[in-house]
Amino acid sequence: MEHPKDVGDRSALAIITVLRELGHGVYLPFGENTRCDLILERGDEITRVQCKTGRLRKGAVRFPVCSSYAHHPNPRLRWRDYHGDVEYFAVYCRDTSAVYLVPIADLPVIREGALRVAPSRNNQRRGVRFAADYEIGRVAIGGLRASSGA
Repeated sequence: MEHPKDVGDRSALAIITVLRELGHGVYLPFGENTRCDLILERGDEITRVQCKTGRLRKGAVRFPVCSSYAHHPNPRLRWRDYHGDVEYFAVYCRDTSAVYLVPIADLPVIREGALRVAPSRNNQRRGVRFAADYEIGRVAIGGLRASSGA
């Protein structure tokens, strides 16, 4: 089983790769405890981005839209959302090899976001966020393991 940090690093690498291929400036905040993972420069616009790993489940790319503090010894909050801290979620899903850029304003304040890849079973379209509408590129990123001879 991969370490969660390795999974997150792979997602950030895929996201940065796609953003740079699109010609955007990408800046990395210093330190591990910042509320955003990168700063995105697109033309005259500077925005804060939180990187997330998406997982394909039941026809949708699912990803967390809040931080968990449940593992802290005495958490004041169990969950903390990103409203006011970022403008976008950038999501990499290894199963689709796609990177999605989702404005936080498009997501309700819940713990998990979802982008539909397959049509819903009842063919509902209203209120459904389709992955194709947010996809900005594709990239295949393998495991982040050094060879034994390194």
